[in-house]
Amino acid sequence: MPEVTPPAVAGRYRIGEVIGRGGRATVYEAQDPLLGRKVALKLFTATATSPDEVRLQEAEARLVAGLDHFALTTLFDAGVDVSDPAGPRIFLVMERVAGADLRRRLREGPLTAGQVATLGSDLAQGLEAVHEAGFLHRDIKPANVLLARRGPSSRIRGKLTDFGIATIIGAAGDGEFTTGTVAYLSPEQVLGGDPAPAWDVYALGLVLLEALTGAPAFPGGVDESALARLERDPEIPDSVPEVLARVLARMTARDPADRPSPAEASVALQDAFVDGLVQARRVDPEVLGDAEPERLAAVRRVAVLDTRTDESIERIVRLARRLLDVPRVLVSIVDGDREWFLSHSGLDVAQVPRNASFAAETVSTGTSWSTDDLREDARAAGHPLLEADADLRAYAAAPLTTFDGFTVGALVALDRRVRAFTEAELADLADLAAVTMRELDLRVLGRRVLFDR
Repeated sequence: MPEVTPPAVAGRYRIGEVIGRGGRATVYEAQDPLLGRKVALKLFTATATSPDEVRLQEAEARLVAGLDHFALTTLFDAGVDVSDPAGPRIFLVMERVAGADLRRRLREGPLTAGQVATLGSDLAQGLEAVHEAGFLHRDIKPANVLLARRGPSSRIRGKLTDFGIATIIGAAGDGEFTTGTVAYLSPEQVLGGDPAPAWDVYALGLVLLEALTGAPAFPGGVDESALARLERDPEIPDSVPEVLARVLARMTARDPADRPSPAEASVALQDAFVDGLVQARRVDPEVLGDAEPERLAAVRRVAVLDTRTDESIERIVRLARRLLDVPRVLVSIVDGDREWFLSHSGLDVAQVPRNASFAAETVSTGTSWSTDDLREDARAAGHPLLEADADLRAYAAAPLTTFDGFTVGALVALDRRVRAFTEAELADLADLAAVTMRELDLRVLGRRVLFDR
């Protein structure tokens, strides 16, 4: 007899359409009327009542509850629904990512090399967080990569989800290579080896390769697909850019000792992204430092790209305007090929190319700089900011530097007067930049504390 889906779970979450279905659970879009938001609700089957199955469900809840990372789905709530007393069901309430999963997205065609590099770097960082918590994912596949729906000019963003068969690192394997999805199993997983982080790295490499080509590297039935990876490495087309091809080859090496860690993979993928920007002449290599891939990883870690500013940042912006007596203050984040404005003081400009970016100089040097008159500065010729506000003249910027020394952007003051900012004013701007960076760090820390259950 098929299970009946309750109209509401735990007397609170109103069930909507199915957005995912697996062997042990169904994921629904649901409405949380208390907080007025849409959520994703994972409802386990009522028939899964054996002690081992219940332990698996509880382990997933504990795993997701203990993680907070921009590349992982966030857990909001968990519990047991008893609307049917004869069949209590464990449920998880997670953020609803507005967009399709990677499997559905690939039906429209493959991703570009740049998209694969940035998406892969984000996912590798999320994977690192899972491993640092002492778990493996064990079921990385396109259907378990959720893509956030963003504007046409923003970066592709992805989140790993569905930790339903996650394993504690170091736990013995069960000898069954079919644990996980066969197309993405590592060679040692096929052979029934003990779980290890290298399993997940291999699977992520295969997923990224599929995102580039549009087809699985090892198609076919269970036996054919599983055994093929024991005999050969996946084929990487010659059309894949060289730097990216090297990363994917390392991630999908048959010997797990030859694979990078997730952290190493993330940096290498960022390096491939930067190389692609340089090759396409979208970024001048002269402005790039030796640690640009690590710096871009720090930009992702701050997790503010393509988001809205909040009141705490806007208060710092208003204070800076009053203290320096300027009409415009910008919170600028320098991504791979663009300068993006977290706060832009009403300017009708959300981002500018990095080659035209004033803040890129702050990032490349890690120091403050200013100019009395942009109209007399050759770097300002045809700059989009001056096109948006033709009266802007004086400029000053102080770096936004992370706790581990990476400059992710700048706090920028702009005046319509020709003026030389005094040493005291530049010191004030630097102090406010440090406060802004601390606030951005606290936002990330606050989320971790909030969801550390």
